[in-house]
Amino acid sequence: MVKIIELNERQGKILDIVKNQGPITGENIADLLEVTRAALRPDLAVLTMSGYLEAKPRVGYTYKNDGTHNEIKKILNHYRVKDIMSMAVVVKEKCSIYDAIVTLFMEDTGTIFVVDNDNYLAGLVSRKDLLKTTLGQADIHKVPVSVIMTRMPNVITAAGEDTVVAAVKTIVEHEVDCLPVVKCFIGVPGDEKFEVVGRITKTNIARLFLDLAHK
Repeated sequence: MVKIIELNERQGKILDIVKNQGPITGENIADLLEVTRAALRPDLAVLTMSGYLEAKPRVGYTYKNDGTHNEIKKILNHYRVKDIMSMAVVVKEKCSIYDAIVTLFMEDTGTIFVVDNDNYLAGLVSRKDLLKTTLGQADIHKVPVSVIMTRMPNVITAAGEDTVVAAVKTIVEHEVDCLPVVKCFIGVPGDEKFEVVGRITKTNIARLFLDLAHK
């Protein structure tokens, strides 16, 4: 049985507004709810990708009468992250910034995940992080990538069993290009450790939509 996405309170209010006043722009919806357009963007993205709303350029949002039953929403809620994720690009903490840059271009990726000596997720480094470092004074052949990476627990992750809709919402809310897909382990002191098993990216999601369009 396909699980139907549960809407939060604000998403329910958005649907009511669009049903009664659509077509309506995102700016007008934000004004009616007394929130910023930026704060509303994740909810509008989820409702549109789930099939409740349709966004038309220069027109605004309209309610889809078959939104609760349309095929796209059903498939998105049926698919799990593990079904569309790709292989993660991983380096060790002691890897030099230079070698990380080489890895990034060789693997044609925008984000590299950094693991510790036990192969648990320690952080991540993006193309932007590496670019900023090369423009500075650091010796990229000697400085380890761990110096410039975003460290745990500040890395946003996804689990293989998460729905694609949940992953899309996380990516939109945090404005990132991809998420590490992890398995969680509890260490002896009770702390969480994460094994990187893959990645989910905007490209993975776009490919899913392309597959749906050709079915």
